[in-house]
Amino acid sequence: MAQYDVIIIGAGPGGYVCAIRCAQLGLKTAVVEGRDTLGGTCLNVGCIPSKALLHASHSLHEAEHNFAKMGLKGKSPSVDWKQMLAYKDDVIGQNTKGIEFLFKKNKIDWLKGWGSIPAAGKVQVGDDIHDAKNIIIASGSEAASLPGVEVDEKVVVTSTGALELGKIPKKMVVIGAGVIGLELGSVYARLGSEVTVVEFLDVVTPGMDAEIQKVFQRTLKKQGLSFIMGAAVQKTEANKTKTKVTYKLRKDDNEHVIEADTVLVATGRKPYVEGLGLDKLGIELTQRGQIKVGADWQTNVPGIYAIGDVIEGPMLAHKAEDEGMAAAEQVAGKHGHVNYGVIPGVIYTAPEVANVGETEETLKEQGRAYKVGKFSFMGNGRAKANFAGDGFVKILADKATDRILGAHIIGPSAGELIHEICVAMEFGASAEDLALTCHAHPTYSEAVREAALACGDGPIHA
Repeated sequence: MAQYDVIIIGAGPGGYVCAIRCAQLGLKTAVVEGRDTLGGTCLNVGCIPSKALLHASHSLHEAEHNFAKMGLKGKSPSVDWKQMLAYKDDVIGQNTKGIEFLFKKNKIDWLKGWGSIPAAGKVQVGDDIHDAKNIIIASGSEAASLPGVEVDEKVVVTSTGALELGKIPKKMVVIGAGVIGLELGSVYARLGSEVTVVEFLDVVTPGMDAEIQKVFQRTLKKQGLSFIMGAAVQKTEANKTKTKVTYKLRKDDNEHVIEADTVLVATGRKPYVEGLGLDKLGIELTQRGQIKVGADWQTNVPGIYAIGDVIEGPMLAHKAEDEGMAAAEQVAGKHGHVNYGVIPGVIYTAPEVANVGETEETLKEQGRAYKVGKFSFMGNGRAKANFAGDGFVKILADKATDRILGAHIIGPSAGELIHEICVAMEFGASAEDLALTCHAHPTYSEAVREAALACGDGPIHA
């Protein structure tokens, strides 16, 4: 079998980006992937297809609610579900074929099949054993469920099944008010489903800025989503037509039942390491089943590295990509670096939600003195013109130095707007630096500048 400088197990965002960077650095590279297409969960059954459905359903919402206000008269479009799914599949195809092209361009070998590591320096795919000076595990994650909840991907589904339902359900119950549940829940709510979100905690999107959580939940309620908070799901019982979801309210331990055509289990994800042979190798894991790595992304077994969802940290495609590039640099004898303090998070609902860095809650826990600069999109000319005045930008800066410590946005294009704050934080900028930077008018980005001005003498348009 061929000998490689590096073999990467998994062709998701972490794996394929790592492979391309390895090839660019002159390493003979191969990637093991058992799917028929490259791109992992993200491109095939995650980020990309869900964004296609979010875009399509948001376009429907605009046609139904805002077109007439702008003088665009006519019948609202009807939903052709099969065509919408075909559009989604076409988007997946374009992206996965693009990765295949990049592999060929960079002379990366695709070892088709599921991989295992029989020994350090060896990767087995089917009956073939390949030699590798370095092995990088990028096998990603899989949906986690709950005791008593049996997923069949038809009636009780994870995000995978939710992206290919046979028809739009009349009633949908979403278990879990995290990113995946709220994104897909909002898709089906726009398409006419009655969506109820059941969440164990008392807040949506755990870990996010508390003010954003409240405003976000209130906004989704206005859009028709219902919430049952502080509820522990006990079990699901499916028959041919309906599924019963039994839950207990934590405040009084009372048991309740809700019925739905479809139940979406969105209770998070867990590392996927099945079949790799980590036990035999003696690779150390955390209590949560993640692979332990050092600062160089190397495991306790020399020459074996791990990146992305299989290690600690947020399960985000772009975090995996950054680690993939950094691990490639390490393997090539260079210095890889990831700034874990500046990894943005985005929820692609409408309005979008984005965050980076510290929250007010984490700063209070640290006892760090900070100031808040906040600006509402209602004061932004372009947002008002585009029926997108809901939401705000909040910037947190050090009280003494004015250095930007974090930012939280709910509003139009929040996922794009967050990045100028990321760049500012990467360069150690102050809020004043951002406030003194000329921003084009009229743009949503002006709201970011106004929030930065609010950290000083105050915004102009509020």
